Amino acid sequence: MSNTQDKNRNTMQNILHNDPRVDFFDNQAPNWDTCGPDINVTLSRLRQIQNKLGLLPGMNILEVGCGTGQISGCLAEWVKPGKVVSIDFSPAMIQIASKKNIHAEFKVIDICGTVDMKERFDIVICFHSFPHFRDKIKALLNIRNLLKPDGMLIVLHLSGSKELNEFHKNVGGAVAGDFLPDAEEWEKLFKKIGFSLIEIEDKPDLFFLRGRLKRG
Repeated sequence: MSNTQDKNRNTMQNILHNDPRVDFFDNQAPNWDTCGPDINVTLSRLRQIQNKLGLLPGMNILEVGCGTGQISGCLAEWVKPGKVVSIDFSPAMIQIASKKNIHAEFKVIDICGTVDMKERFDIVICFHSFPHFRDKIKALLNIRNLLKPDGMLIVLHLSGSKELNEFHKNVGGAVAGDFLPDAEEWEKLFKKIGFSLIEIEDKPDLFFLRGRLKRG
């Protein structure tokens, strides 16, 4: 590895490790697929709302906060022959995801930091990840820059904001204060970054948000 590559890697590690969530998820990574929610149940629920997501063949998708790639393969299947790029700020999560036979490109990228990606995407999806973005405005600004002019942002959880926020509070530690905004707070966030809120659904077993860049 060259000196430049070493320098870039060390710089990335220093940035990431200013966020205690990185260590939290790195430590969780080895057991993430076996101790978390049943992935088969998760995929079954995703398929039930597939039409709602609007993922179509040929689309290029950015999955932000992909973890160990539990749904990455499903996304790739739906948009084939399109492309899925899956990113996470946890190197350990990405290492595990990269070893799976998934037709997605996995990268260690902190969406709340400096994001240097040339690609632009039809849809950016944040599945079970948005609460863990320490700087939600910076994350949304980066997402805005990664979308095509008619691109869409989807934020999806298989529980409501109230239930999810209570869960993180009970987990404690690095994620104790990680929250999913409610509809009113989303309106404020979107106003700051130039997004239009197209749809939001928040009920105990589902949080679904769709937004796009403001036009004109």
